[in-house]
Amino acid sequence: MIGLGTYAFFWQHSDRVDEPLSLIGAFEATRELDLELFQICDYAPLTGMTDGEIADAARAARTLGLTIELGTKGIETAHLERFLRIADVFDARLVRSMVFGPDSRPTLVDAGALLRGILPSFEAAGVTLALETYEQIATTDLVRLVHEADSPNLGICLDPANVVARLESPRTCVEEAAEVVVNVHAKDFAFARQPGWVGFTYSGARMGEGLHDYRHLLDTVRPRGRGVNEIVEHWLPWQGDPETTVRTERDWTRATLNHLRSLE
Repeated sequence: MIGLGTYAFFWQHSDRVDEPLSLIGAFEATRELDLELFQICDYAPLTGMTDGEIADAARAARTLGLTIELGTKGIETAHLERFLRIADVFDARLVRSMVFGPDSRPTLVDAGALLRGILPSFEAAGVTLALETYEQIATTDLVRLVHEADSPNLGICLDPANVVARLESPRTCVEEAAEVVVNVHAKDFAFARQPGWVGFTYSGARMGEGLHDYRHLLDTVRPRGRGVNEIVEHWLPWQGDPETTVRTERDWTRATLNHLRSLE
């Protein structure tokens, strides 16, 4: 299933626009695009919401017919237990996270122990934990953590754009993680010359116009034949003013959806 995540609404949620989009507003915008999946990922206000506010958001999602996934950072036991409780309210079956959190950087050995400690709770709840590929941990090490944990409720959230910052090839990342991928973040990326032709900037691109070989990802991972969801995200630079930025963000969402559907 293809869906949107909060990173597709990054600027619309931000305080740089006059009227930031609410979480429920993002739900409604997702349904307006005829989508039935939304990932609340790294959405800071979520952890500050009261139980009643979370229940209201979950009720709105159900009313709209949306399947919800969650996303956070860190694998500390208490933190993931909290997200399991939030997942229960939303009927979410997947929580994406990263090994490092804002206040924790466990070693790979410690990360393995933390994962083995929390996974029985995920298994009992019927929720999958998806560790995202990113620049702070080698994809091979992340995949090894998944294999060593040996749980049907642990896998990889595949985002090959992230690993370029550690000089990994996105294509290699896809191939190394393919067998244990349980979630995909879909966005395009590219390099551009800096002014004066001195150096490069690595940033987002309109889907289909960058360097991401998404056909290769589909052929290698086969997410659509395995029931692995694809979540649309963007790395959109600020466009100079709120109106242009929001219009471009919405355009990139439509372009990404069209590109993904053209590959079906």
